[in-house]
Amino acid sequence: MAAGGGPGPAPVRPYELVVFGASGFTGQFVVEEVARAAAGGDLRGRWAVAGRSREKLRAVLERAAERLGKAALAAEVAVLLCDVSDAGSLAAMARQTRLVLNCVGPYRFFGEPVVEACVENGASCIDISGEPQFLEGMYLKYNEKAAEKGVYIIGSCGFDSIPADMGVLYTRDNLKGTLTAVESFLTVKSGPEGSCIHDGTWKSAVYGLADQDNLRTLRKKIGYAPVPVVGAKLKRRGYVFYSREFKEYSIPFMGSDVSVVKRSQRYLHTELQETPVQYGAYANVGGLGSVIKLMFAGILFLLLVKFSFGRKLLTKYPEFFSAGRFTKKGPTQKQMDGTSFTMTFFGEGYSEGQDPQNGKPNVKICTEVKGPEPGYVATPIAMVQAAVSLLEDTACLPKKGGVYAPGAAFSKTKLIDRLNKRGVEFSVIHKPEV
Repeated sequence: MAAGGGPGPAPVRPYELVVFGASGFTGQFVVEEVARAAAGGDLRGRWAVAGRSREKLRAVLERAAERLGKAALAAEVAVLLCDVSDAGSLAAMARQTRLVLNCVGPYRFFGEPVVEACVENGASCIDISGEPQFLEGMYLKYNEKAAEKGVYIIGSCGFDSIPADMGVLYTRDNLKGTLTAVESFLTVKSGPEGSCIHDGTWKSAVYGLADQDNLRTLRKKIGYAPVPVVGAKLKRRGYVFYSREFKEYSIPFMGSDVSVVKRSQRYLHTELQETPVQYGAYANVGGLGSVIKLMFAGILFLLLVKFSFGRKLLTKYPEFFSAGRFTKKGPTQKQMDGTSFTMTFFGEGYSEGQDPQNGKPNVKICTEVKGPEPGYVATPIAMVQAAVSLLEDTACLPKKGGVYAPGAAFSKTKLIDRLNKRGVEFSVIHKPEV
């Protein structure tokens, strides 16, 4: 069987997976989570870490062993030297594994050489990008080649956007009838230590917002088939609105969730003839004081991001321009331990026997996805469980390889069950009376 479950004989690959960028800020937490999955029997076979510095990679393995209370990991985990600017080293890495977990961002600058090496050398690839330009650019350039090779390139497998993409599917699967529209509301709670995010994510946001025009051009090039609207059309809410359900103000969620869910829904509709679900994503931001602060920060950000000197300022002083939310050091362990998220989904649709093309929706459902700190605890859990699903649930993956959003790739796998066991929990809050 070829890597990623495609047809035809494949060369024997010594590693099930390789964590690339293992000594980066997020990579170190992914290594710890892979070690946990291996110790628990979820991941069978050998695995490896890859990056530029042998010393740093060994230090990451030592830290992971210490955190897991294991004597040592260095004896059982291989270390591969590999640099994103050296195509030969990337090819050598890809040839040795069934799957690469790519933790080297911002992906718009460093992602493509890894995807190319994986596709050319028959390895699948999972990343945690929240950058629509990168994700959709890879679809345009590599979807057909990945299909030929029988490998799966699956982006946005972290907090962006597994909770949203799989949450919509979970909501759909728990509604008796036809789900036609969902809105999600994200709440992040932090403890007395507060919370913050590493500036790698900030950089991705700076360059992403600066590049909106190119995203429109890219989508024209791809020529996506429009996704039909089934049922009542979902209304877009304003830039700031008061949410009665949460008794606080909410804003549209700025991440990649909406574009990722749309890609999954398009695939499930065109390839599997499933009813497409409309989706809107929002974040709860608190009281009026928070809204005013956010508006000032947002206006300043949008002004600066349009100019190269402004982008330089934003990336040089993330802490100042984000009012302390993004830092060059990232969060402390105490901050991570005290932070959690809840994503609440409000769905509407039509009961069994009702035609969604006629009349108003007559059933509602509420579900939620809850989990630990999003960036460095939930993201590694999501990424590693996506990896386990890709390696173990091969019969349930799409029939052919390609570049997929997570919902499209994993809708028939056991990913949600695996996430539930690891503390990213999907549940129904209330089912409709039908």
